[in-house]
Amino acid sequence: MTEQLRMMAVHAHPDDESSKGAATMAKYVSEGVDVLVATCTGGERGSILNPKLQGDPYIEEHIHEVRAREMAEARDILGVKQEWLGFVDSGLPEGDPLPPLPEGCFALQDVDEAAGALVRLIREFRPHVVTTYDENGGYPHPDHIMTHKISMVAFEAAGDPERFPEAGEPWQPLKLYYNQGFNRPRTQALHDALLERGMESPYGEWLERWHTMGRERTLTTYVPCGDFFEIRDKALIAHATQIDPDGGWFRVPLDLQREVWPTEEYELAKSLVDTSLPEDDLFAGIRNN
Repeated sequence: MTEQLRMMAVHAHPDDESSKGAATMAKYVSEGVDVLVATCTGGERGSILNPKLQGDPYIEEHIHEVRAREMAEARDILGVKQEWLGFVDSGLPEGDPLPPLPEGCFALQDVDEAAGALVRLIREFRPHVVTTYDENGGYPHPDHIMTHKISMVAFEAAGDPERFPEAGEPWQPLKLYYNQGFNRPRTQALHDALLERGMESPYGEWLERWHTMGRERTLTTYVPCGDFFEIRDKALIAHATQIDPDGGWFRVPLDLQREVWPTEEYELAKSLVDTSLPEDDLFAGIRNN
């Protein structure tokens, strides 16, 4: 392949791109790949998770604008392009029984209709590879599950001239992946390495209740990107309302991460090219075609 490689990462909220596959994106950007993040919602209903910023009246009143600025900073750190699909955050319902989702939110949209916005972006950007979430959303947030649904429809529809004819010239991406960076083998390896070195692990409770988080996923693709973990962390910290820089995300030293688990993981969901598993490149089977 002589043309520039292109990758699209579809995410539910601003900050998801920095916690899921960010080092992979930074690696590919460094290699000259054109990378675009498609952000489905503005994160308007996201809680302020950084205790240092909780109770700030300006942030509470202008959360949409604040999160957009955070996204712009993270985008610049990663070196990626980014587009908003324009849907409204559904929030994370809590309680038993769960309350109804807010009227007009992303998770309540018609799937085919909502997928049209992503089809248009795919046809404009023309990615060879698309990454998104699995059918459980990675975790069962309504917006993550909806992101999966529209990604699956858009991947199939973007190359079909009969579907969404108003959304531009057809373009068929060649591979679709699910982000699986939060997986048991990685978590167990880092947990064991910390304990072996006499350090405290933030993963003990997670591992104890892993069986409650759903079935184990099949990891097909391990992208070596340890050299970009620092960029990943800087991008994540840019989402200041969502991330406490002194919190659990950053308790494992980067040198230990690079030594023990220097990859980010994916599950190959669809491929229109021949490839052999396991892979170490999202563009395996594409680069040489």
